[in-house]
Amino acid sequence: MKRVLLAKSAGFCFGVKRAVDCVYGELENPEEELPIYTCGPIIHNEIVVKDLESKGVIVIDDDEKLKDIKKGTVILRSHGVSKKIYDQLQKNGVKIVDATCPFVRKIHKIVMKATEEGERVIVIGDRKHAEVEGICGWGGDNVITLKTEEEAENICFSIDEKVTIVSQTTFNYKKFDKLVEIIAKKGYDINVVNTICNATSDRQTEAREIAKQVDSMIVIGGKHSSNTQKLYEICKEECDNTYYIQTLVDLDTRQLQSSDSIGITAGASTPKNIIEEVQLHVREL
Repeated sequence: MKRVLLAKSAGFCFGVKRAVDCVYGELENPEEELPIYTCGPIIHNEIVVKDLESKGVIVIDDDEKLKDIKKGTVILRSHGVSKKIYDQLQKNGVKIVDATCPFVRKIHKIVMKATEEGERVIVIGDRKHAEVEGICGWGGDNVITLKTEEEAENICFSIDEKVTIVSQTTFNYKKFDKLVEIIAKKGYDINVVNTICNATSDRQTEAREIAKQVDSMIVIGGKHSSNTQKLYEICKEECDNTYYIQTLVDLDTRQLQSSDSIGITAGASTPKNIIEEVQLHVREL
């Protein structure tokens, strides 16, 4: 029998579970104001999103379409939204259910305060990710984003400016540390706030440790999940035979036949039942 190591931190994080439970809770509320919308998919997991859609939840991906919503309930996902979107929904008079992760909300407050005080704000993360877009939307023109060492090397603004640095909650901690080091060497007056959530940091550390010990590593998560992609990158650094799957259907078990030990981890948007299904299947190989 093969040795299978499952990461204890695999699966829904606090913020994601809270957001998903929130949507199902609203669906069960007999006094709910219908229809129910979510600002973008509630999580980056197609199975969960399709299940909610089958129950009548409508996903709004286009910010412009939000202006047309005059009735019903709009649920803000764990990634959060920009102040502009929040204000627009309030103006429309719809019911707002804010399921923004508390750790993300904390970043919004940091960015808003820093920009109000005239500071430059650097958000380290993927500028196209919904969380980062939302974070930037709570600041002004002085907010910039970066995610690579080259971008960090190329930033250039007045040495007299005060700079606050925050991070996407799911960013790779080692990369964040390196980028901060590059910026610090430029001599700016910086205030570094490590906003990578503990769940992300713990998940990445555990994944790395398991990947070091096994012949093959399986990373489970949605293809659009930023934190799952980072887990895959981390595991791949330690274990060449690392495979990224969304569900058991994507797993080619022939690739695992020669492996005596197999590790499994999963992103923050991966439901428990999918993880258990993969784990059971691998144990039976």
